Amino acid sequence: MLIVLKKEAAQKEIDELLENIRKAGYNPDFLPGAERTAIGIRGNTKYIDEAELHLNNAVKEVLHVTKPYKLVSREWRIQDTLIRLKNGVTFGGSNPPVIIAGPCSVESETHVFETAECLFKNKVKAIRGGAFKPRTSPYAFQGLGVEGLKYLRKAADQFGLAVVTELLHLETLDEVVRYADMIQVGARNMQNFEMLRRLGEIRKPVLLKRGMAATIEEFLLAAEYILAGGNDQVVLCERGIRTFETATRNTLDLNAVAYIREVSHLPIIVDPSHGTGRASLVAPLTRAAIAAGAAGVIIEIHKEPSKALSDGFQTLNFQQFEELLRSISLARSESDAR
Repeated sequence: MLIVLKKEAAQKEIDELLENIRKAGYNPDFLPGAERTAIGIRGNTKYIDEAELHLNNAVKEVLHVTKPYKLVSREWRIQDTLIRLKNGVTFGGSNPPVIIAGPCSVESETHVFETAECLFKNKVKAIRGGAFKPRTSPYAFQGLGVEGLKYLRKAADQFGLAVVTELLHLETLDEVVRYADMIQVGARNMQNFEMLRRLGEIRKPVLLKRGMAATIEEFLLAAEYILAGGNDQVVLCERGIRTFETATRNTLDLNAVAYIREVSHLPIIVDPSHGTGRASLVAPLTRAAIAAGAAGVIIEIHKEPSKALSDGFQTLNFQQFEELLRSISLARSESDAR
């Protein structure tokens, strides 16, 4: 439920209303905004009778949130939520699309520093890299673990980058929180509800990837777990879903980007590397994602993709990455000129 307040509402009336809501056994969230100021009510599992809240003269109208997801919906919050990393990178709103790039897996200290230098040179401010890797085959490279996290942090600090890396197991939560600026929840963990609850308890941005067979509603309800725990710093990521099509690794669902922009205030980015599984398709799908309204992209790059220890077939080399960045910049310049 949302209680929309009058613009002229007195602070004394608002405080009284908040107290009445608490006495009725609910959790009120005060939601100030440019377009409206409201009080959201959480913790209800049934229809709330407005009479039990003892509404007062501060109230303009009462709205019942119809979506199964509440906190992530635009019914709950009209304005876009902005997610800021410590080095100034900002997702959402009218900010330029954020580029996150790096290897699928952290392979060595030299490898990470070469990538970080490439990003710095191209004014990209966020590095991705997997230290713990969920692999389909038990014989595939599984990552360097905590040592990989240390390499990421060291390189990021030298070049002024933010670290985005995946939390694979709750057992490593403390280490990942220590070294990362944004914690990624991979597609396989999207419905790991215990992990989502724990991430709701921390105060660090979370990048939540859509499960490979998840509906949009299931995706948003996964985000709801994190927000319900108290952490509203969530960036969604469309990374392709599994369909009948076999020409590409996954089917990149750009419908989800436009639709989620309508129904949720959370920023959404796109992973064209996993979404296509083909390096040749990463650039055009990046541009398409940004045109659809994505707040950014997360891309896999490697100095020599043919030698990458994981996912080299969908990875751009440094030159291809630079060409992609130039194409995005040109598109922005032409758009601004119009």
